[in-house]
Amino acid sequence: MALDFTHAATKWLGLQPHELAPSERKALERAVGRRTIAEDPDRRLDDQLTFGERIADRVARLGGSWTFIALFCLCLLAWVAVNLYFARAAFDPYPFIFLNLLLSMLAALQAPVIMMSQNRQASIDRQMAVHDYEVNLKAEIEIMALHEKMDAALLRQQQEQIDLLARLLSQTGIAGRDNA
Repeated sequence: MALDFTHAATKWLGLQPHELAPSERKALERAVGRRTIAEDPDRRLDDQLTFGERIADRVARLGGSWTFIALFCLCLLAWVAVNLYFARAAFDPYPFIFLNLLLSMLAALQAPVIMMSQNRQASIDRQMAVHDYEVNLKAEIEIMALHEKMDAALLRQQQEQIDLLARLLSQTGIAGRDNA
């Protein structure tokens, strides 16, 4: 395998094996070994999630939905309506200072959690891009190998046809008459 790998690296990628990037090495090893490289990265990444990352994803999913916006608007309207209805006995009278405090705290907590989820998604996107590159590189290597096989087969077939024509010509004596 080492000889085939070295030959493949120099022939198809124009690099020595020690010059290959990890993703190039992986794609070439899989191509030379005739193994698949395609896998479901989402499954692998989901298995690696920590408890905090799962919560961050759920909060980001909920916080960025129309359901959250509708429920949040209903809660705000209910808060304001109850406090305006009970005007003098309201637990948070106009200008709703306690509501402002709660909204500020919610924003202070929600923003970092959403940013954690976005950072994790960016990391996933980078890993997916590397995986896509590996799959594409392996496909290119396989296509080059297939072209090489087809070229060799065509050359072999053409040589057989030339040899057959030469034999036919020598048997019929046409070749001898042309030379005379």
